[in-house]
Amino acid sequence: MLLALCVMAGLALLLGAVLGFAAIRFRVEDDPLVDKIDAILPQTQCAQCGYPGCRPYATAIANDEADINQCPPGGDDGIRQLADLLGREFKPLNAENGVEKPKSVAVIDENVCIGCTLCIQACPVDAIVGAAKHMHTVIASECTGCELCIAPCPVDCIDMAPLGETPASWKWRYPLALLKVVQ
Repeated sequence: MLLALCVMAGLALLLGAVLGFAAIRFRVEDDPLVDKIDAILPQTQCAQCGYPGCRPYATAIANDEADINQCPPGGDDGIRQLADLLGREFKPLNAENGVEKPKSVAVIDENVCIGCTLCIQACPVDAIVGAAKHMHTVIASECTGCELCIAPCPVDCIDMAPLGETPASWKWRYPLALLKVVQ
């Protein structure tokens, strides 16, 4: 029995060392430019840009596979930030991807909801909770306003409510370049 335990411990140490070496030897470096672009994007995961989420869109921008003006939730402010970061010229939002709208949150009319779970399956950030054949509700603090839950709803019980501006959500809307000129 003691011999078996020693053999198992030895194998565990050997495999741990091999895995540790492989993790160091075959480590994949993240592109810091992709991280910076992804930080600018609004993280709605709405796919309006033509990519399944903000990270794939950031990767496509960094690889010059996508233009900087395809994100309606980011709007003109996001496009300006991307242009400044990448040293590119500002372009207005591409109308083929949608229009800029005020930030909003999904609201489910719980009296109409039939509990089909289609909205839960469509939500990319798991902001909708509920069970099959029971009403669902939206966790407002988690909802990104992507509107992906609206289309699959068979009873049209989901509406988008604009978010009011609060001290926590307020942002300075002028580009930093203008502030530098004023100083």
